[in-house]
Amino acid sequence: MTEQTLANTADTVAGPHTLRGLVDNWSTDQEVFKKVHWGKAMMWIFLVSDTFIFGCFLTAYMTVRSSTTVPWPNTSEVFALTLFGESIPLILIAIMTFILISSSGTMAMAVNFGYRRDRVKTCLLMFATAAFGASFVGMQAFEWTKLIMEGARPWENPWGAAQFSSCFFMITGFHGFHVSVGVIYLITIAIKVLKGDFEAKGNYEVVEITGLYWHFVDLVWVFIFAFFYLW
Repeated sequence: MTEQTLANTADTVAGPHTLRGLVDNWSTDQEVFKKVHWGKAMMWIFLVSDTFIFGCFLTAYMTVRSSTTVPWPNTSEVFALTLFGESIPLILIAIMTFILISSSGTMAMAVNFGYRRDRVKTCLLMFATAAFGASFVGMQAFEWTKLIMEGARPWENPWGAAQFSSCFFMITGFHGFHVSVGVIYLITIAIKVLKGDFEAKGNYEVVEITGLYWHFVDLVWVFIFAFFYLW
């Protein structure tokens, strides 16, 4: 009788709705959170935590800008480029924004073709997305180089409040790091798709998980563009 009771208790402890059952579920690479794949769940948790970080950066930037007594630099002048003898404000930033928004489109199509199990189109679209991302990082490197050559440093700049430079390098640098990681991530998954690594499982959900990260990076840039460059 006692042995039967202990056996029933052990089965209950290891049930699907217990802590041990949850651990067993995750350790065997099962789906959790009401049929949501563990990889997608972890990506959402990461993105939520990253949202708080970017939110803190932008909140700190707005607080600093609102409280400083020194005139804030005019971003339309600071980020202007001279083309064909004309100074065009924010032209490079506008191109960078267009590139990232376009990359969201190619990423969405990659996810679509992934679920259709079209390896070639999925791979090509992911490589196109990575190319857009690499172009963005290259333009951001050009932007940083231009500002540094004009005298911008994290602790000072020739246009106004010193906090402008520290906020610029911190926010755009952190976002640029995310884009760079995303490009490597995209290329890695695209190669695995092309090699047919996901054909055996018959599941291209990892492409959607990659897309979640990339769409997040694009969305964050929209807020940076609005609050830092346009405000």
